[in-house]
Amino acid sequence: MKSYLLVILFVLVSFRICAQEKPANQIFWESLAQHCGKSFEGYVTTPISENDPFAGKKLVMHVVDCGDGFIHIPFFVGEDKSRTWVLTMQDGLIKLKHDHRHEDGSPDKVTQYGGIASNTGMAGIQFFPADQETADLIPVSATNVWWITLDETSFTYNLRRMGTDRFFSVKFDLTKEVESPGPAWGWEKQVPKL
Repeated sequence: MKSYLLVILFVLVSFRICAQEKPANQIFWESLAQHCGKSFEGYVTTPISENDPFAGKKLVMHVVDCGDGFIHIPFFVGEDKSRTWVLTMQDGLIKLKHDHRHEDGSPDKVTQYGGIASNTGMAGIQFFPADQETADLIPVSATNVWWITLDETSFTYNLRRMGTDRFFSVKFDLTKEVESPGPAWGWEKQVPKL
């Protein structure tokens, strides 16, 4: 009887060890997608000068479009609707790109920079070192590292340019939904794929 119980215990423990849990980036992705259709106000947490383009402006992120393998998040800075964070799942890793548009919807000459996570990260944080496209487009940004943190109450977008003092962070309160300023420039005709 004792050996029978040991065999059962061994099988149960082996099954638990072999069971696949979700990768951390999948948990992150699903947590972010739960906010699809919602907008949140934020504030810059790093020091900025009074002539900085973010100073004194209402900052809003809108998790506007979530689909199979993509999440689009316009980032509004006052009346400026030029920025959209584009997250995609690529080969099991999350990629972050910055889509910048002019008011007429045409792409800015500096757009589609960002990077892909080098691993699955953690459920509450994903890192994106600058990719080659970024290094070619904006050589000074070759050492950029972006990261997003996410928990039950907040979303933060961060940028650090390694080897310099450049650091930017904006934090959004996920407990208080706000009205969206509307579609980002160039995305007006996009049909959400919810």
